[in-house]
Amino acid sequence: MKKEDTIDYNIKAAWHSISRMYNQQALKYDGTMSMGFALLNINSEEGTAATKIAPLMGLEARSLTRLLKSMEEKGLIYRKADKADKRSVRILLTKEGKKMKENSRQTVLRFNEVVHKEISMQKLNVFFDVLQSINQIIEKSNIYETQLRQLTYE
Repeated sequence: MKKEDTIDYNIKAAWHSISRMYNQQALKYDGTMSMGFALLNINSEEGTAATKIAPLMGLEARSLTRLLKSMEEKGLIYRKADKADKRSVRILLTKEGKKMKENSRQTVLRFNEVVHKEISMQKLNVFFDVLQSINQIIEKSNIYETQLRQLTYE
C-alpha cells in the first residue's frame, strides 16, 4: 500500500496544509496558529480556567504552559486567581488579545466559507461522519488496549 492510500497520511497532509495556511495568516498579526486556537478557546468576558484550555486544544500541560507564557509576553492574555477557587488560575484576554481572537475567528470563518462554496453540504456531512467514526474507532481501540494492559498486570 502506498502512503497516499492510507487514511492517516491523507488526514495528516490535509491538516498540515490547513496549519500552514493558518500560520501564514497569523504571521500577519505577529502570532501563530496555536496562539489563535488558544485565543478562540478563551472566553472573552469571563476568561477560562487554565486547566480547561489544554484538553480543549489537545495539548499536554507542558506545551500549553509555554504557549501561555509566550502569549502573556506578547500582551495577549493575563492570569488572575479564580474568585470561586483561589487555587485555580483563570486566563483572561487583554484588549490586544480580544482583537487577535477576532482576527482568528474571521480567518476560520473565511476558510469555512471557501470550503462550503467548493464542497457540497452532502459531501461535508459524509466527511464529518467518517471523521467521527474514525475517532470512535480510535477511542474503542484505546479502551481495548487499556483493558488488555490491566489483564496483563493482574
